[in-house]
Amino acid sequence: MAPSKQHYDEGGQLQLMEPDRVEEEEECFESIDKLISQGINAGDVKKLQDAGIYTCNGLMMHTKKSLTGIKGLSEAKVDKICEAAEKLLSQGFMTGSDLLIKRKSVVRITTGSQALDELLGGGIETLCITEAFGEFRSGKTQLAHTLCVSTQLPLHMHGGNGKVAYIDTEGTFRPERIVPIAERFGMDANAVLDNIIYARAYTYEHQYNLLLGLAAKMAEEPFRLLIVDSVIALFRVDFSGRGELAERQQKLAQMLSRLTKIAEEFNVAVYITNQVIADPGGGMFITDPKKPAGGHVLAHAATIRLMLRKGKGEQRVCKIFDAPNLPEGEAVFQITTGGLMDVKD
Repeated sequence: MAPSKQHYDEGGQLQLMEPDRVEEEEECFESIDKLISQGINAGDVKKLQDAGIYTCNGLMMHTKKSLTGIKGLSEAKVDKICEAAEKLLSQGFMTGSDLLIKRKSVVRITTGSQALDELLGGGIETLCITEAFGEFRSGKTQLAHTLCVSTQLPLHMHGGNGKVAYIDTEGTFRPERIVPIAERFGMDANAVLDNIIYARAYTYEHQYNLLLGLAAKMAEEPFRLLIVDSVIALFRVDFSGRGELAERQQKLAQMLSRLTKIAEEFNVAVYITNQVIADPGGGMFITDPKKPAGGHVLAHAATIRLMLRKGKGEQRVCKIFDAPNLPEGEAVFQITTGGLMDVKD
């Protein structure tokens, strides 16, 4: 028990990584402060930070039009800032071999169930959005709680060696649920809870603003997971009827774009949960006429889509619904007091 805790106490640091891994971590993003060495005024850099831009990578993910919307930045200043950021970053093409090397920085975080990890090719990946959808009680939030703990495990224990940010739109996060899961992994529950930052969102605008504020925290501390549970709930409440559908989907697309940028800017895994809607047009031959909410906008934004459904008793079934690098398949796991586990025969 004690050695794990010791691992864990150092877990916020990067000592647990292999030397070459540390270099990769440090090169993950260029701080916005480096623009000062390129001749950019410190006052202008402060304006960018106030707007939620803390890295050069993040800066290049904004259009010049949105940057000129920041108070105190003229078009000429924005051009100069973008030019300086381009010198610090290589934003052009790279070969497939270079990309393969770059993909080695991807961390796969264990779900607690070996069968589910194997289905996912090792666990929940950083640098992309993983979406889980299913009916209520299908295990989406239980997976989120387990990931809150497993992300903090050292890399050699298939963890992410980093902190967790949790945005809750449905009020389903329970810190007392984290305690038995931490004990199962041999970790100090109080230390685990200290490494989770939590926010309750009540409107879709609040949800988006929380994401903007996360950049400051992620630029300073080693985060490895962002959870949004659930991503669609507030959009379904704040927009109603077909008349507001186009605006809802546009706002949803903007938020999902922000999530993608966070994943790639800070090398974090983004895990979002989604609700299902009845699909009466599915036809009489479909046994389960339900489909994920959010339409095509959400379908295209999520890199990996998992469909969860109830099994016998505490068992749940996860099916790969869509993934660019994983074959279709299913895995059965069970929900226990210690989080997600393999099914015991």
